[in-house]
Amino acid sequence: MRTGLIRIIGIDPGLRRTGWGIVETEGARLSYVASGLVTSAGDIDLAYRLRALYEGLMGVIVSYTPQEAAIEETFVSKDARATLKLGQARGMALLAPALQGLSIAEYPPNVIKKTVTGTGHAEKRQIQAMIGILLPKARFDGADEADALAIAICHASHLCGREARAARILGARRQDAL
Repeated sequence: MRTGLIRIIGIDPGLRRTGWGIVETEGARLSYVASGLVTSAGDIDLAYRLRALYEGLMGVIVSYTPQEAAIEETFVSKDARATLKLGQARGMALLAPALQGLSIAEYPPNVIKKTVTGTGHAEKRQIQAMIGILLPKARFDGADEADALAIAICHASHLCGREARAARILGARRQDAL
């Protein structure tokens, strides 16, 4: 069981814009650290766009030194080509924290929305409003950054839940031993 302050990077992968958001959590306490976008130009070859995403994320990870990463699972659309490109961007989003040795969690979009807003079918504006409540110091310039912060919040919430369950189990075992 991990205790103490944990810094988490949430990553919302996209080929044009990959949002990232960093929060710190200690127990149930949550605080905003930073957020931003890594972008790639649409007029260059795919390999170089992927490299730009990878290098941008590596820069963020090296600068902010998170211990854990959380990434949104791929949303599958009817456009197979778009889904494939998103999958390649997601690969870069997984590779960057993996090469830094971070623990990585993946969450489906509806779990992220339910954790942050209470409903698995929340709209973007609802997510942004809840981030404003949960992280009052957060400043973000759009949905990609807000989504990345929501992913980080989701992971922090799941960590807190696991720690609470582990503490209850440990307490019960100690009680049984007496």
